[in-house]
Amino acid sequence: MNILIPALIAAATFVMGFLLHKILIAREIRGAEVEADRIVSDARRESDTIKREALFEGRDTISRERADSLEKLQERRTNLDRKENQIASESERLEILREKLQDKKKIIDNRETGLSEMENSLQAKHNRMNKLMEEQNKLLEQIASLSREDARKLMLSNLEEELHHEAGRLTRKILEAAENKAEEEALKVLSTAIQRCAADHVVENCVSVVNLPSDDMKGRIIGREGRNIRAFEAAANVDVIIDDTPEAVVISCFDPVRREIARQSLEKLLDDGRIHPGRIESTVAKVASEMEKKIRKLGNQLALDANVAGLHQQLIRHLGRLRYRTSYGQNMYQHSLETAHICGLLASELKLDAALARRIGLLHDIGKATDQDIEGSHAIVGMELAQRYEESPLVCNAIGAHHEEIDCDSLYGIIIQAADSVSSARPGARRETLELYVRRLHKLESIADSFDGVKKSYAIQAGRELRIAVRPETVDDDAAAELARIVARKIESEMQYPGQIKVTVIRETRSSETAH
Repeated sequence: MNILIPALIAAATFVMGFLLHKILIAREIRGAEVEADRIVSDARRESDTIKREALFEGRDTISRERADSLEKLQERRTNLDRKENQIASESERLEILREKLQDKKKIIDNRETGLSEMENSLQAKHNRMNKLMEEQNKLLEQIASLSREDARKLMLSNLEEELHHEAGRLTRKILEAAENKAEEEALKVLSTAIQRCAADHVVENCVSVVNLPSDDMKGRIIGREGRNIRAFEAAANVDVIIDDTPEAVVISCFDPVRREIARQSLEKLLDDGRIHPGRIESTVAKVASEMEKKIRKLGNQLALDANVAGLHQQLIRHLGRLRYRTSYGQNMYQHSLETAHICGLLASELKLDAALARRIGLLHDIGKATDQDIEGSHAIVGMELAQRYEESPLVCNAIGAHHEEIDCDSLYGIIIQAADSVSSARPGARRETLELYVRRLHKLESIADSFDGVKKSYAIQAGRELRIAVRPETVDDDAAAELARIVARKIESEMQYPGQIKVTVIRETRSSETAH
């Protein structure tokens, strides 16, 4: 019995130890399974994370490649559009030149035919005249007992002196009569028209300044490696100057329309904040389209303000472009409106058609709205534009003659010359630099000093009057009047100036004696 009890206790202890060991092993197995599940779950999450990162990286790479491809495609499209525009412009210019050449060929052919007929007629007349002159010379030599050469010299000498004095007297007489009759009436008409017309004057430059919210925007305008600024200059066809000026950039371009498009485009880009080549090109294109609409609106408004109706839409467009054109600092939009009003008022004073005169005044400088692709002076180009868009021959002739490049066919050509001079010569209408002003004064004095008998000349009243003092022993009264006329004509042919220049010749003699 005593041996059985310890044996039972040992057996129970063994069984309990075995069960406890089995329980511990089972617990370790469950812990290992939980740890394995956790490791598998972590591995799956890490794998998902790696997959997502690889996916995002692939998308970014594809997006960058797509953006680069789109940028290259847009550049190609832009180049193609630019080349197409250049080809279209060149074709239009060639067509215009071809039409001009055909017209000139017809004129030359007609002139050649007329010249041939005139040459034959003149040759026959010349032969008859030579024969008559030979007979007359022989008869004169017999009568005067002088050789032909001696008689010719004597006659020419007497005739030259007589004609010189007679021409001076006749010129002075005609000028005095014309001035006495015309000056009072002309001053009355001009003063009435000028007093009734009032206009503002706008002075513009060839640069525009765009204010920036901060200097940090300069870097964004330039872009990475200058990509943005190059794209902007190429799209707008202007120069962008970024210097040390705080919070400002300068847009430079001699074409005021392109400069205004560039200024508005840059302001829109700054307001939007997104500055990159694609955005720049789309913004410039949009602003250019809006500018075209604005130009047509300005042209219609100008025609309405000038009370001129029935103009072709292309002429309306050119009138709108005058808002962005200047001459000597004078805005051509305001100048055309003012000239139209003055023309109408002058025509009314002279009992002519005021509506027709306003039309001529409004269109007289329309040639300045064209660019360098159309050759010729602005008066002739404006005349050709008016002819192309079916303006009347009277209007076309007055436009072409307002700078005396062709002859006037009517009084309207004289009216537009006077109105154009009045508008340009108003104080403050035009801007001149000091250098040009001094050069003009020296030019006036040098023209006067180039004539014989001139003692000294003085350009006064800001170059509006030239006074010439002559030597009285060399130049008499008749010659003084002729000298004034010749100097005035030479100034007109050699100089360009707004308004008019008065030439005054002063001849003074003094005699003195002392009484003892």
